[in-house]
Amino acid sequence: MGTKRRTDTDVHGFQASAELSKNLQRVLVDLIELHLQGKQAHWNVVGTNFRDLHLQLDEVVDFAREASDTVAERMRALWAVPDGRSDTVTAGTTLPQFPPYEHSTDEVVDLITDRIYAAVDTLRDVHDAVDAEDPSTADILHQLIDGLEKLAWLIKSENRKV
Repeated sequence: MGTKRRTDTDVHGFQASAELSKNLQRVLVDLIELHLQGKQAHWNVVGTNFRDLHLQLDEVVDFAREASDTVAERMRALWAVPDGRSDTVTAGTTLPQFPPYEHSTDEVVDLITDRIYAAVDTLRDVHDAVDAEDPSTADILHQLIDGLEKLAWLIKSENRKV
């Protein structure tokens, strides 16, 4: 009458290819770096609208930290091995280095939005290859792109003049 019942040896979970693993690793290191740079900015921002920007930076940090955990756990669900060690993040991130010392709120707005957009560029760069292999994981990338672009817009608006 219909399909034959599977045996235990017939059941296998989806496993990420080397390419999918590599693409998700690229996203992971950028999100970890964004989390760290967001904290650096948070600690060293000074000037007009300090408190508002200080709190917005916490939102970026929280988003990036949660997103990196989501990506790493998705990798594990697909039998890939995430690598979030500091030397791996430093060697693999596409985000520009964050300058040391204090920075004005105007400077930090530009610095952090540039880094958010760098992370989004990585997400967009890997998206089509990820989608071709695993549309479910591509859905996660969509959510991350949407969230990061919204955060960038909210922060970038601090410096916008009309």
